[in-house]
Amino acid sequence: MGHCTQSQFTALNIAVLTLSDTRDFTSDTSGAFLATALLEAGHTLADRQIIKDDKYQIRSVLSQWIASNDVQVIITTGGTGFTDRDNTPDAVKPLFDREIEGFGELFRHITYTELGTSTVQSRALGGFANKTAIFCLPGSTGACKTGWNKLIKEQLDATHRPCNFVMHVKKISE
Repeated sequence: MGHCTQSQFTALNIAVLTLSDTRDFTSDTSGAFLATALLEAGHTLADRQIIKDDKYQIRSVLSQWIASNDVQVIITTGGTGFTDRDNTPDAVKPLFDREIEGFGELFRHITYTELGTSTVQSRALGGFANKTAIFCLPGSTGACKTGWNKLIKEQLDATHRPCNFVMHVKKISE
């Protein structure tokens, strides 16, 4: 067994944050996909919110979840592009204790096969803050499917070998 794997799956408490100036719960297909996918994988949806892509609103919500003893993982969708309205990386990076450089690199590598060179405009990123794993994905549902199915799902599975992030997230007291 790998040094950071377990023999049994461990359900994690995951919060989903959609960053959009236009979406609500009826039109947020990306957030809905992530919520459904994490539940189907056996995890718990700790919270789901939609807020405007505003640097300070993002930091406020994330800081509450990072400080919470009930949230182990955060997945955001939206705001990772290059327009003036895309503030997610600028808002989130200062909160990280440690960045997961390989997350953004691998996400762009995978999406290169789908989008070609346009993938360089993605500022998808990941990191840890207070033992909370944070993954920031683009706002398209396709990008969320790619991020979840090809990266995040395995890394949040304690049985995934040779290693995964489960042992690095905060433990939930029962």
